[in-house]
Amino acid sequence: MTATHLDFDRCYRAVSSRDARFDGQFITAVRTTGIYCRPSCPAITPKPGNVSFLPTAAAAQQAGYRACRRCLPDAAPGSPLWNVRSDLAARAMRLISDGAVERGGVESLSASLGYSSRHLTRALTAELGAGPLALARAHRAHTARLLIQTTAMPMSDIAFAAGFSSIRQFNDTVREVFAVAPSTMRTEAAKLADAPPAKGTVSLRLPYRKPLDAGWLAWFLSGHAVTGMERWSDGEYRRTLRLPRGCGVVALCVLPEYVRAELTLRDMRDLAPAVARLRHLLDLDADPEAVDGALAVDPALATSVRAAPGIRVPGSIDADELLLRTMIGQQISLAAASTQTARLVAALGAPVDDPHLTHSFPGTDVIAARGREVLTGPARRIDAVIGVAEALAAGTLTLHAGRTAEDLRADLLSYKGIGPWTADYVVMRTLADPDVLLDTDLVVRQGAQAMGADLTDSSRWTPWRSYASMHLWRNALAARGALDPTPTPDTEDKK
Repeated sequence: MTATHLDFDRCYRAVSSRDARFDGQFITAVRTTGIYCRPSCPAITPKPGNVSFLPTAAAAQQAGYRACRRCLPDAAPGSPLWNVRSDLAARAMRLISDGAVERGGVESLSASLGYSSRHLTRALTAELGAGPLALARAHRAHTARLLIQTTAMPMSDIAFAAGFSSIRQFNDTVREVFAVAPSTMRTEAAKLADAPPAKGTVSLRLPYRKPLDAGWLAWFLSGHAVTGMERWSDGEYRRTLRLPRGCGVVALCVLPEYVRAELTLRDMRDLAPAVARLRHLLDLDADPEAVDGALAVDPALATSVRAAPGIRVPGSIDADELLLRTMIGQQISLAAASTQTARLVAALGAPVDDPHLTHSFPGTDVIAARGREVLTGPARRIDAVIGVAEALAAGTLTLHAGRTAEDLRADLLSYKGIGPWTADYVVMRTLADPDVLLDTDLVVRQGAQAMGADLTDSSRWTPWRSYASMHLWRNALAARGALDPTPTPDTEDKK
């Protein structure tokens, strides 16, 4: 099912059965009530003649529908289409979710994608039912609802934190989208609220589609944690964030129904991009049943899929950081890479005010200027890291989710010290590309050999080769005893 060709019968069957797997993949607009819902909305299923199906909440809002206050369609997991697809609409959606329109406007968004703003607006309207401004407005409304319901911030502060240009625009949008005044929304939320978060902290629930293999995420996050900027303890992952308007800290815990995120931000305008990046890090918008169903057909992977249903492909919080950390860790062990990166963070990172963490990852300009003072190892590797840091700082190399995999990979390979494995790994995690096979990775090859999987013909795994790589990687680690298979999201949310 694509965003532009929603099959009415299939969508209606999903709505009739209240199938939560389709939440976030399309919107149900009910003409008789003027409300739009997620497919799993518990309300009485409307008659077929009274509904239409739209690809985005922005399209429903532009058509004059308001959000259902019962199922909160804006709080559903995001569409997996934006990662599976690499066309203009998908790449634009990834950047809009990261707050590109709020920071630089439509012109800046268009320039990042390599098109004129007129062409971009025309393409998005035809494909998604709304242009970039309307899509950004829908994201602002979602951010506003989060801040209204989860913080005690004054409404005027929320308006500007969510990206609105005026309080009047904020009030009008909330009333139009949610059919209730902001103050009323807060009053209603207070009746159902859990314990209030600490001052300066926003407590969020990040939804995901089940199943989710929490054990794999636990190994990946803990195994790559860098002392000072990341910490794994008792099932909680804590790390510093470098965001467009300042630093922040997040604590994440995978629970049976959602991921709990405790966010402390210097500037609340960074909330929307922070949430988008956290969802990207944990691959929360994936469609695990589609992935598992396709991979389980292969006898070589079937056992692994049954053992680890819902495996995720971890993304990245910061693409520049990911690339430099990957280069530092080339040809050395995971522990040695973490030690070297921790030394760099302690020497050049910006201090943070947190009881468990000390610094954020240093900026590319700082690494370019002072990295040689800290980095150790072969001179060629240090030269390569510094050269890439200089390119990132100067803007001659740009990493963002709006790039195509082909262009980004070619760009990366043009720099000394970046080989095919590094390029593929960074592309996979930066773009959340689901179809990258890490066939040059030693551990992946070991897993393939042990499982009897042929890496020379991987077309049978398309478009899920990134997930196949995770299964091969996971099984090789489990065979050598490096992966603890026991952590699962079966603990209660402790407040």
